[in-house]
Amino acid sequence: MFSKDELIKRFISYVTCDTESDPNSSATPSTEKQWVLARRLVEELKVIGLSDVTIDDNAYIQATLPSNVAHEVPVIGFISHFDTSPDFTGANVTPRVIENYQGDDIVLNAKEQIILSPNDFDDLLLYIGNTLIVTDGTTLLGADDKAGIAEIISAMQHLLAHPEIPHGTIKIGFTPDEEIGRGAHKFDVTRFGADWAYTMDGSQIGELEFENFNAAGAEVTISGKMVHPGYAKGKMINSTYLAQQFIKSLPEQETPERTEGREGFYHLHHFTGDVEQTTLSYIIRDHDRDKFEKRKRAMHQIAQDMNDALGIDRVKVEIKDQYFNMREKIEPMMHIVDLAQEAMEKSGVQPIIKPIRGGTDGSQLSFMGLPCPNIFAGGHNFHGRYEYVPVESMLKAIEVIVNIATLASEKSKNTNI
Repeated sequence: MFSKDELIKRFISYVTCDTESDPNSSATPSTEKQWVLARRLVEELKVIGLSDVTIDDNAYIQATLPSNVAHEVPVIGFISHFDTSPDFTGANVTPRVIENYQGDDIVLNAKEQIILSPNDFDDLLLYIGNTLIVTDGTTLLGADDKAGIAEIISAMQHLLAHPEIPHGTIKIGFTPDEEIGRGAHKFDVTRFGADWAYTMDGSQIGELEFENFNAAGAEVTISGKMVHPGYAKGKMINSTYLAQQFIKSLPEQETPERTEGREGFYHLHHFTGDVEQTTLSYIIRDHDRDKFEKRKRAMHQIAQDMNDALGIDRVKVEIKDQYFNMREKIEPMMHIVDLAQEAMEKSGVQPIIKPIRGGTDGSQLSFMGLPCPNIFAGGHNFHGRYEYVPVESMLKAIEVIVNIATLASEKSKNTNI
């Protein structure tokens, strides 16, 4: 149905272009190098024949595949991001294609003895007989989310090459800076003009997600008092010891490494301090909105209790909400999830419906008025040297996109979805 060799070539051309984003930059995009791939994508969208291809001053790309049917069909969007994570280098990516994988260890880098093994990543065994694209062990791959971009463009190219396949208007959107939480910040939902959309940004084949964490960031600042240690009795207040007290006051079992599914957590991801001042940086996560609010109140209460015991305010907590669970925006129109599920089943893919233990552009877009579930793009082990993607999963993602378009047209004609 789709050219495997062409897909591999397209994907590799994307991942070998460094688009790492930078959380310390206030610009959009956060790195100049993201423009290189963004401009290439614009030209590619024009070459394959999409209409209304635009890129704005912040590198947000939009394009349109016009309807080829006479009846009215909801406008559906497909969205992916072209930046890669700053958690691990995306420069000088050297991908390798492994044909007919047989479940053995893959030596990514013989010199450094970096091995991708099913003993460590048992999901590899799901893909025996598949073609895998892996790293050389020194960089991430970039399937998050250049696999999604390759799939969307390939699906649009297929629909353009086969005008006999019925579909309504389809909108395409590619964004910068998703990996630093800003991918949807400057997305023009009104101009995009879709009734709903799907981010092609999931992992394992079959993933279909319409709920994610409620998320907040917390900064805990603890003030101490420095006195010469030889004369410190009754005078010194060591902020690092107070920080330990604060940490111990949170539930020990409610951390990322001890939770799963819809279980929330507190995650201390950065600690800096000395006697005079210590700063703790947390992220707070929970799928349940009430439990999420309770977690935020608990952090404030710990600070209040410590300050009351000290007789002076030395512990300060600042919490900022980051995003919310898109489920509350998706549930009133669950037919868009049902449509994606049916499209997967039509492709012979078993849907895996589960909550995202993280965030997604789809969450922010849903609260901006564009309901946006998340569909698999096929990659595994994102943000690190062990990242890989089965090409067959990418081919199925293309098929799912096409099926969504055709099913929407069919259902609109027969049942007016």
